[in-house]
Amino acid sequence: MTPVEVPDSQKKKLTFLICLILSFTVMNGTMFNVAVPDISADFNLSPSQVSWVLTGYILVFAIGSLMYGKLADLFAIRTLFTVGIALFAFGSLLGFLSPNYTTLIIARIFQAMGGASIPALSFIIPARFMPSNRGKVFGYVASTVAFASGIGPILGGFIGGVLDWRFLFILSMMSALSIPLFRRWLPEEERRPGSVDIPGAFLIAVTVASLLMFITSLTTWMLAITVVAGGLFIWWTMKAKNPFIQPSILKNKRYTITVFTSFFGTSCLFGLIFIIPIMLRDLNAISTIGIGLVLFPGAIISGILGQYGGRVIDQRGGVPVVITALLLIASGCFLISTFAGNEAWIISICMLVAYLGFPLVQSSTADILSSVLTPEQNGVGIGLFNLLNFMGGAFSSAIFGAVLEIQGVRLQLNPLSGEGTNLIYSNVFITLTVLAAGAVTFFAIYYKRASAEFDAAN
Repeated sequence: MTPVEVPDSQKKKLTFLICLILSFTVMNGTMFNVAVPDISADFNLSPSQVSWVLTGYILVFAIGSLMYGKLADLFAIRTLFTVGIALFAFGSLLGFLSPNYTTLIIARIFQAMGGASIPALSFIIPARFMPSNRGKVFGYVASTVAFASGIGPILGGFIGGVLDWRFLFILSMMSALSIPLFRRWLPEEERRPGSVDIPGAFLIAVTVASLLMFITSLTTWMLAITVVAGGLFIWWTMKAKNPFIQPSILKNKRYTITVFTSFFGTSCLFGLIFIIPIMLRDLNAISTIGIGLVLFPGAIISGILGQYGGRVIDQRGGVPVVITALLLIASGCFLISTFAGNEAWIISICMLVAYLGFPLVQSSTADILSSVLTPEQNGVGIGLFNLLNFMGGAFSSAIFGAVLEIQGVRLQLNPLSGEGTNLIYSNVFITLTVLAAGAVTFFAIYYKRASAEFDAAN
């Protein structure tokens, strides 16, 4: 299967449509973070109950991001988009009308089942239909994610404050209007040979779901299920004729090195985005809207400059952009560690430096993966990439959330930071600095070696 290049005029329309629908999906996640207290009050829910509004969505979305990637290797993308967006819009309508908590959870699950198709397929479309401009398009896609993640909390706080949390579903419902356009602008594709490995899909779904449950709840028996299901998945993958994930993909060193680099880079970014609101509320006593305004400049500027990063990728390749992105993330984390506890506008500038790495690391790693995988492997390869990025975010949020509960911290890891209540936050951000620096060192050394080995073998 060779990539089909769509006409230039169609590329612009398709790129705009992808970015528009992707922004709905990203904001759908971030807007509901600020609506949780209102939902809890409306339905008289405990913290553990209302957490499922987010947790249920995360579980289904994470698994779906991998499943849609695999299905894209077999079925037409326009068909998958039609089904995915229809489910997403239906879940949004159900959520808007939800009279009780049970209906709301069902609505969020439908949203996740459909919404997972959007980021998964958005990273596959440039590789399949715009191969000569894929770096530029990846830049637009990643910039959209960065921008939408920044504006989501502000928009969610405004809509929830002025109207009602149910009106947050309205934007997602509007995604249904994109279905006719996707069906018109996406090329027709024939059904490709092959079948879905149902036992393998089930085992990896159980593995991912139980691991995410363990991360969020630290329930021991969930870890046991993860180990058992993961072991069975590996056994089945080695035994099956057409396994869900071909072992040859994981034997590709350039792929695995890039995926793990992205995992650690995304862990830093999501850890950063998770901790900053907590720190600003704790040390600066800022409201939810105020926190959104602190994040907003970084989201806007990174969204704009990320587009230029995509052009650099097309000209020079993704490798130097990955290194630049991780260095920006490390620098931003170090600055925040140094100035933790200072005025909010200083933190906003520090966030800007780190935020610039957000679209760059996603677009550059996606471009590299598209170039090192065969067209037949692109779907599941990008799906696994999206899944691991999601897992990285879950890991960092859970780990650093537990760390922030430690009381009476006196150890000062960053000698440039001040002492006091800011010390725990300074130490967390210097840890993120080391993690990002380690990721860039790992990538710079081992990707170069893997590329040399590949060139020598070919």
